[in-house]
Amino acid sequence: MNVKSIANLPLRRLGRTNVMVTPVGIGGAALSHGYTTPSTDEDAVAAVNRAAELGIAYIDTSPGYGESERRIGLAFKNDSKLRKHFFLATKTGTGVRPSNYTADWTYRSVENSLKLLNTDWIDLMQIHDPANLEPALAPDGALTALRDLKKQGVIRAIGLGVRSHEFLLQAIEHGDFDTILTYADFNLVRQTARDTLFPAAEKHDVGIVLGSPILFGLLSNRAEEKLERHRQGEEAEKVRQLSRWARERKVKLMSLALQYCLREPRVSVMIVGTRNVEQVEELVSSVLDPLPENIWEELERELGIR
Repeated sequence: MNVKSIANLPLRRLGRTNVMVTPVGIGGAALSHGYTTPSTDEDAVAAVNRAAELGIAYIDTSPGYGESERRIGLAFKNDSKLRKHFFLATKTGTGVRPSNYTADWTYRSVENSLKLLNTDWIDLMQIHDPANLEPALAPDGALTALRDLKKQGVIRAIGLGVRSHEFLLQAIEHGDFDTILTYADFNLVRQTARDTLFPAAEKHDVGIVLGSPILFGLLSNRAEEKLERHRQGEEAEKVRQLSRWARERKVKLMSLALQYCLREPRVSVMIVGTRNVEQVEELVSSVLDPLPENIWEELERELGIR
């Protein structure tokens, strides 16, 4: 597919890290299980390479994402320049049963991630999905280890990725967290993060990483197919309404969904799961897809989405 690069899109500052990142990143979960169809080593390596070719320079993964770290590491092993191209974010706490947020485990987790990813450093290490934040913040918890690793230069920044807004707000106000990763709460269907997390993060200069801007695929170009298999209820009806609305205007739903998120200047980077080259190209095409000039005014006026 002949796809343009996003290289001309303005970079965005990742909060107090002062690192300038591409506004679009690759979400690594799909490089393992692929959500519906599993990815392969070959698919994943090709996807990482194609993302770099198309100007994407942010990649997010986790030990909790199955083969994802190892497969990204394969891509880096095959091309040493590729590692330097990407801002690499991974996580700790998951990928082991039960999840573990102790300092001892965090050291081991980071060491294992470095090996799997074929790298000497990690740009952003995020505490991942704790059910209770206190153990991670305790003197013998994950944050203590991450502070030490940051001083050593093994990791460059510390973040928290979790569903709970309460935990994310606590991290924002804590002082040691450079970024938050929030997901499935700022998109065409849900905007709960906009009035709570975003102002707090902006105030404390914490970078915002936005996950699931297409709401686990429900706002993709295959929305109605996914709805038939998986969802009912108020949100499902809202997706159907959006799908019809976009179709009537000859606009692709995924283009509308992604560009809606990019209009929020407080979001440093949005990450989208891609399991192969085709999905990477679809992502970039959707981000660059020209939309009618008045589309956002119409969206607010007719559907109340701003």
